[in-house]
Amino acid sequence: MADTPKTPAAPKASAPAPELSPDEQTRVRREKLAKLRADKRAYPHSVKVSHTSAQLLSRFAQIIPPGAKDAAGQLPPAPDAGEIEAYGQVSLAGRVGFVRSFGKAAFVKIKDRAGTIQVHVAKDKTDAQGFEDFLALDLGDIVRAEGKLFRTKTGELTLEAKTFTILNKCLHAPPEKFHGLADIEERYRRRYVDLFTSDESRRVFEVRSKVVKGVRDYFAARDFIEVETPMMHPLVTGATAKPFATHHNALDRKLFLRIAPELYLKRLVVGGLERVFEVNRNFRNEGMSTRHNPEFTMLEFYMAYATYHDLMDMTEELVEGLAQNIHGKTLLPFQGKEINVARPWRRISMEDAVRTQSQYKGSLQDVAAMREYVKSRGAKMSGREGPGALLTMIFEEDVEKQLVQPTFITGYPVEVSPLARREEGLSPQGFELTERFEFFVNGMEFGNGFNELNDPDDQRERFEAQLKEKDAGNDEATDYDADYIQALEYGLPPTAGEGIGIDRLAMLMADVPSIRDVILFPVMRD
Repeated sequence: MADTPKTPAAPKASAPAPELSPDEQTRVRREKLAKLRADKRAYPHSVKVSHTSAQLLSRFAQIIPPGAKDAAGQLPPAPDAGEIEAYGQVSLAGRVGFVRSFGKAAFVKIKDRAGTIQVHVAKDKTDAQGFEDFLALDLGDIVRAEGKLFRTKTGELTLEAKTFTILNKCLHAPPEKFHGLADIEERYRRRYVDLFTSDESRRVFEVRSKVVKGVRDYFAARDFIEVETPMMHPLVTGATAKPFATHHNALDRKLFLRIAPELYLKRLVVGGLERVFEVNRNFRNEGMSTRHNPEFTMLEFYMAYATYHDLMDMTEELVEGLAQNIHGKTLLPFQGKEINVARPWRRISMEDAVRTQSQYKGSLQDVAAMREYVKSRGAKMSGREGPGALLTMIFEEDVEKQLVQPTFITGYPVEVSPLARREEGLSPQGFELTERFEFFVNGMEFGNGFNELNDPDDQRERFEAQLKEKDAGNDEATDYDADYIQALEYGLPPTAGEGIGIDRLAMLMADVPSIRDVILFPVMRD
């Protein structure tokens, strides 16, 4: 094609320019910005672009066979050269990630939301103002380029810039020549830098977005209504956890950031919304780890006339479907392991799991022996734990970490399940149990579901037991919610409900080790 530029020869080697300190780099960049301001060309607005990089790269996918060169060692003309020539003017905008300059011409890599594309800027091809902007260019600047497409001698689709505009000066040099932030903590603190310098970070949050969309699509397709419930509660309810407290000035009252939306969602089922779900934030004033962030996203859903067995089936279907939609397979790599999320998953009672997988070999009816064992494992204890709580603590200390493949644990004791429906009779070892499950993957709890307690008198007794715990110093015990008791007195149909951690699902689907990797702005220490 007549207008195709000749690739310049490589520049002659010269002494490397002295490395500027970060402060000096910022000073130089600000000087360039000052000139743009003086010319009244700083921070232009009303910018329009015709394409993303991906739209063009997919439209003109490279179709020259690898290694196909002519006698002169050059690639032959691309079969789509005429089509590219006829395509006309295109415009792109994005952040500059690479510049290869030859003085009067340069190749510039521009990254937008969809990918990266090459732009050729040349003094004899680009208008005078555009070339002047190029001379003021730094890595990280946001630019717009407009022109026609061509292929270089190596076959790379490139935009020949007729106009070139700096839209926004980046006043700090990108880290490590645009290869990303090396310090993990800095990645979390300066997520805005992490995202534009790391394709991997962008991928992780694209996966997270697909997880959330997949969850919403799944429930919408099954006649569930998505709702929003309060995030500031007058009482601590819905789960056993330490809350964050705040104060409402106009009402002069103490409020709590919600630890779970459960009781509000079940009020809606009482009201006749028989299938409801919510995807929103919960807040728990607890420790931080690779699995815990004080602010996290939960899915909670409630289904009238269903049982927790139905919910286990739905959970398998949901997670398997997410894996298929995101990755096209159900065997997922996760931190050096292969996790098979294909149905069916293993289901085992807590008693059987402790009996077969715990180091505790004593009787599950010997409360003193269980207490001594839990104490020897270094678990935090109040001394008021009954047999159900001790069984749960042994499970958490010994068994959880062994549950690598997706596993449902059933048969949770009443003592640790203040909102779950009670099972009839006693377990083989004499425990009072609930119709409840949790599911685990790679040693992490991902979800918790149960048949909802809809007997108001039983619920009243559970709340009263929680009050005794609170009075004894348990700062994770729930409050007595009189309005919820009244709601149950109006009648909650047989209902099953479940909560699933969206952040942990995203960790699994994106194969990342820490919850902070899937939260855009995690809570950080000073």
